[in-house]
Amino acid sequence: MPGILYIVATPIGNLDDMPPRVAATFGAADFVAAEDTRVTLKLLNHLGLKKPMMSYYEHALHHGAAILDRIEAGESCALCSDAGMPCISDPGEQIVREAHERGIKVVPIPAASACVTALAASGQPTARFVFEGFLPVPKRDRRERLAFLQNETRTMIFYEAPHKLVATLRDLADTFGREREISLCRELTKLHEEIRRTTLGEAADWYGEETPRGEFVLVVRGAQPEEEGECL
Repeated sequence: MPGILYIVATPIGNLDDMPPRVAATFGAADFVAAEDTRVTLKLLNHLGLKKPMMSYYEHALHHGAAILDRIEAGESCALCSDAGMPCISDPGEQIVREAHERGIKVVPIPAASACVTALAASGQPTARFVFEGFLPVPKRDRRERLAFLQNETRTMIFYEAPHKLVATLRDLADTFGREREISLCRELTKLHEEIRRTTLGEAADWYGEETPRGEFVLVVRGAQPEEEGECL
């Protein structure tokens, strides 16, 4: 009888946020599919668990078939990312899609997600929002994505690494205007957590002078009706 593919969320920073069901699922699974086995090993050590692991990071997705073969043979797998809910802006998405195609049972074990956590604390409108994850790296693709979003009225959520933050803030300011509101959420649930609500122009200027540290979630207010077609 086939096993189960569990989609297991992990804490986004603070290990005290570990839900009991997440810990129990890791304990019950036959093996763990991890985005980065080194990161997940630390988590399992924290839980006092030893489990066989397989990696499924972006350049190791050829392991996906082997993971699913083991589940079809009767083993249960806990699939996790480095932090937060797996398969959201994460290569595990492909494994879950193929699991459904094979008729494998998929069970989510939810916990915190950085994008929703940031949105809730941002002070920006929360009724309607769009998650964009990381913007494309190639300049042409990035320009096309931002042009597509130029008149977006929903709150927009982006992820960004510290070494790319300033360039991204400048691109956002060029697209949406320097006065557009943004909340920059840094190191959520960690020791140096910071939520800064400001404008795109001020944020670009600030981090042009101050070295960004930590991972960022950018929550950008959507266009107001009178702004549509008037973005810089």
